[in-house]
Amino acid sequence: MTIVLTDVLSPGLPMGPSLLIVAPALTASFASTRMTGAIAALAVAGMLIIGLQENQLLGRWTDFGTQLIVLLVVSVIVTVFRYLQERHAHELALVRTVSEATQRVVLRPLPHRIGPLRVGSVYMAAQEQALLGGDLYAAVRTPTGTRLIIGDVMGKGLTAISDAALLLGAFREGAHRETGLPDLAAYLDHSVCWNLADPTEAEKAGECFITAAILDIPDALPQVDMVTCGHPPALLLDGQKVSTLHATCPAPPLGLGELVGHLYHVDTFTFGPGDTLLLHTDGVIEARNAKGVFYPLSERAASWGHHNPSALVHHLRTDLIAHVGGHLADDAAAIAVQRSRRPPAAETAEQALLPRPTGESDQALNSVI
Repeated sequence: MTIVLTDVLSPGLPMGPSLLIVAPALTASFASTRMTGAIAALAVAGMLIIGLQENQLLGRWTDFGTQLIVLLVVSVIVTVFRYLQERHAHELALVRTVSEATQRVVLRPLPHRIGPLRVGSVYMAAQEQALLGGDLYAAVRTPTGTRLIIGDVMGKGLTAISDAALLLGAFREGAHRETGLPDLAAYLDHSVCWNLADPTEAEKAGECFITAAILDIPDALPQVDMVTCGHPPALLLDGQKVSTLHATCPAPPLGLGELVGHLYHVDTFTFGPGDTLLLHTDGVIEARNAKGVFYPLSERAASWGHHNPSALVHHLRTDLIAHVGGHLADDAAAIAVQRSRRPPAAETAEQALLPRPTGESDQALNSVI
């Protein structure tokens, strides 16, 4: 309206019609489709008012007609563009909602406490706008302790997510019925091989495998038993001391067990009260900065040994993202597990005395980021 009034009161100024043409384009950059359309309509109405004034005073209908056509074309284009942009944003929000639901189903959140263990976990997908990729982790309680798995599926995209979902389902079932870790590892390897034998997945045969570390942490013993299937070694944090838990005889990744006849060696490491076990995928240690330097996980973890698991993985995520400049080239996941210094019953009693936010469950407090 200001432009129209200015042009009507000062008919000699040639900038009024030009500014009206710019108005819808500027509105589309920050306003909704309705607002853009309304401003476009007002601009057209203002152009007509200016044109009538010019016709009465100067008689320049030719210039007015050209400017009016340009304004109409620009208004239609920017309004349609804004509509398409809003629809795309709505579809993206819907996809993200579905992705979050899929993540909850496939990669179930780990609670802060599992028996005598305190747990923190973090997942970072490399693909833009994705919440889930080919990395995986899960935990299952057994009558004698806790079993954990962390793994990395070869490849990316929907195929990797499908393979991760298959392995997680097999682990949750097999962790309860397989008595020993070697039997559990063999069962998981068979599950991956059966998937590759599916006629619908024939093109993947011999090309898919999953690196994994399978752990059994007994409640009554200060130790952790581990079977490593081509996975990066875990770290043991004792204060500021960091030890790398190398496997004595690592097995091939799951899906390639036939290469060794499904023989799996169990490594046993000391895991006492107050110790923290840091499990991770290769997306963490293979992350590079702009100079091509790998992420120094062992060095950084040495300064985080005094943190609880949730705080530890939070520091890890923040530091890793900063190291790579905000964008990961591969999916990355990590789990921090700490054995409590006090009996589970004492900690349970203490937790019962703490105030809990209304409607918030342990799973909702999960540290998956």
